[in-house]
This record gives sequence, C-alpha cells and structure tokens, in this order.
Amino acid sequence: MKKIVVQIYEVQTPSEAEKLMALGVDNIGSVLMSEEDWQVSPIRETIRMVQAAGALSSLIPLFNRSEALYRALDYYRPDIVHFCEDLTDAATGTNIQDNLLALQQDVKDKFPEIKIMRSIPIAPPGFSERVPTLELARRFEAVSDYFLTDTLLLNTSDVQIIDQPVKGFVGITGKICDWSMAAKLVATSRIPVILAGGIAPENVFEGIRHVRPAGIDSCTRTNAIDFEESSVRFKKDLDKVKRLVEETRRAEQTL
Repeated sequence: MKKIVVQIYEVQTPSEAEKLMALGVDNIGSVLMSEEDWQVSPIRETIRMVQAAGALSSLIPLFNRSEALYRALDYYRPDIVHFCEDLTDAATGTNIQDNLLALQQDVKDKFPEIKIMRSIPIAPPGFSERVPTLELARRFEAVSDYFLTDTLLLNTSDVQIIDQPVKGFVGITGKICDWSMAAKLVATSRIPVILAGGIAPENVFEGIRHVRPAGIDSCTRTNAIDFEESSVRFKKDLDKVKRLVEETRRAEQTL
C-alpha cells in the first residue's frame, strides 16, 4: 500500500496543530505573512511541537529577500521551506525564475537539513496549455525536494492571468487545477509531487486515483466557514480534516 502524505495549511498555533495531528495529518504548514512581522512566537512553538511529535513542519514565507529569508529560517528551523511565488507573473520581470533558482540553491547550501517544496502552477481544467507547467518543473527540479501543484487563476474568457488571492503568489484559491496536467507532472517528475488546489473531503479520493501523487495538500476547503458561508483563514474545520484523512486512507487501499 502506498502511503499518501496529508498536508494541511494554514496552521499558526500549537493547539490547532495538535488537534490536526491527532486526526492523522502528517505535515503541518504555517505561513509568515510579511517580512516585517517575521518573528511570530506561536508559529515557532507550533513548529517545535510538530517536530517533537514526529510529524513534519512546513513554512511558507511570503517574502524572498535573501537576508530576511535566512534570518527567518535560522529562527524557525522548519523541516520544509515552501516557496510559492507566481513563476508566470510578467509584472515581476523575466528574471524572477533565475533569481529564485539561485535563492533555492543558496538555501540548500546554507540549510542542508531543510527540504525545499516548490509550488508549480497549473491552469484550471481545460486550459492547461496556457501555463508552462512541465517546463517550469524541469527548471526547478534540481533545486527542489518536492513539488506542489496549485491552481493559477485565469480569466477564462480571454485566458489571461489575473491577480491571485495573494498577489505575486499562487495558492488559497479553493479551485481545482487540471488533474490531467497534474498527473503528467507526477509521471515525469523525479521528485515527489503533492496534489493541491481545491482539495476537499469530497474530491480527494478521486484526485488521488486520477493523479497518483505522493501526497495531498488542503487549505481553503478544509477551513472553517463563517455565517456568510465564506472560508475563514487560519481556522480549520476539524470534521472536514477528519473526513479528508479518512478519504485519503481509503484511496491508498486502491493504489
């Protein structure tokens, strides 16, 4: 039986991380929201508690200036640092990929004990040819330990890239990516691929069967819901997570 890793983002407190691990979550992901507010004690406590419990900690910094990044990695010492910049964002210039490749290599050199996860953008279903997913993966494979698929929002009327929920980054869309392209990435990648992008208890079984990833990742669609039926960031719905884990384990039995 193939073990499928279950990763849950955005977990910012030890108490929530503890509840999620009790439900069988393997990787606990946290987010640093800005370079200015980089030193967040509850996140550091979360990482230490997760590591002590034998699970893996993952940290997304929503900044990539090298000095600030190295300072944060030295302070937090996560198991995984997760980079999720929008590699297709023309506004950032053509050098962003080269700069990030060099940054990831520097992280490997300076922090060899920390693994690197790189988000690879995939278009919504039916539009995968508009995003160079496999080409980007080939560029970043040598300086990454894991890939994570995520949905790049497009204006499907004219198939132009639009602003993502967090400008300059991919993720937290709650939208499913093109699973056929995700499966191609799994088939061609020499490193493990985590399936993300709109993953929920209702679709994770089908997603695993279709894509056959090394793991699955959920954020938006395992969040709590407020009275207006909107997703609440940084607060998980434990029942949704429980069902997500159960459906993942059920899918394992079919692989």
